[in-house]
Amino acid sequence: MLVFDSELHVLTLVFCLLEFGMCCYQLVHYLSFPQDKRRLWYLVLLVLLVFYNITGGLFPDPRIEISVRLQNIIAYGSGFLMASYFPFYFYKAFKLQKLRFHAIYGVQIFLMLPYIFFFVLIYRITGNLEFATSYGMIVPGLYSVFMFITLLNAIRIKIGLRKKSPYPYRLVHMIMVYAAVSPWICMTVFAYFNIAQWIEVLVTNSGFVIITGLFIARSVKHSRLQMAKKLGKKQERKKLFSRYCESFNLSRREREIALLICKGMPYKDIAQVLFISESTVDNHVQRIFLKTAVNRKMQLQRKLGFIHLRLK
Repeated sequence: MLVFDSELHVLTLVFCLLEFGMCCYQLVHYLSFPQDKRRLWYLVLLVLLVFYNITGGLFPDPRIEISVRLQNIIAYGSGFLMASYFPFYFYKAFKLQKLRFHAIYGVQIFLMLPYIFFFVLIYRITGNLEFATSYGMIVPGLYSVFMFITLLNAIRIKIGLRKKSPYPYRLVHMIMVYAAVSPWICMTVFAYFNIAQWIEVLVTNSGFVIITGLFIARSVKHSRLQMAKKLGKKQERKKLFSRYCESFNLSRREREIALLICKGMPYKDIAQVLFISESTVDNHVQRIFLKTAVNRKMQLQRKLGFIHLRLK
């Protein structure tokens, strides 16, 4: 079922809309926290997938005011580009060191070079798409099989290493990783045999759905770990602050007041918080200054290590 009087299948359109919405959502999150490289790699994957779906769905169409040859070059190019980025994404996102050569150099040599030679050059000159797909897919097809095996092996090694860590992969997680990789090898098969658009879209995008699930799961897990680290650091900072106070023999009340002073709270507010008079606060402050041998708030902050600890 085609839409908009074009070659675009309705299933392709649905996936494009979903992925475009996800792309916008991830872009907003990435812009708010650009240090999150995992989200950046996932965002690039999303953009390439949307481009792949649109070009593969719309092209070739003689009614479009672009030459059919150029449409085919763009359509096949989006597929090759997507296939080339896939190993890089797994190399970076899942830290699969075994894929480093393939992610950086292998895909350029065995995927992009055949595409440039057979599609950008030969097909552009001769216009013989059958020749380009018949011979231009041989090396990428063989490399895809080899790369697929290498990728599975790298994942297996990674899973084996994680068994010894406090956070090993679960069986469901392992199955999802393998399932996410599987559609990648089908891309050259689809290009060679010119499979129906809806089948191609369904298979390739199913891998994206699984990758999205993995990305969300890893993001949630990463956020929890970061939160746990922050809480741990906060507790450690409080302990250090207490040690500083103990070294100066500050009483419990003096520690409370010292903490509030270091946070920049005025004496009047301290009195209200602790339900004591302002003069009592002043007396405690004088004793704190005497014990710590300071006469200014800034000096007290340094003496108790508050500036470095940044207690909240």
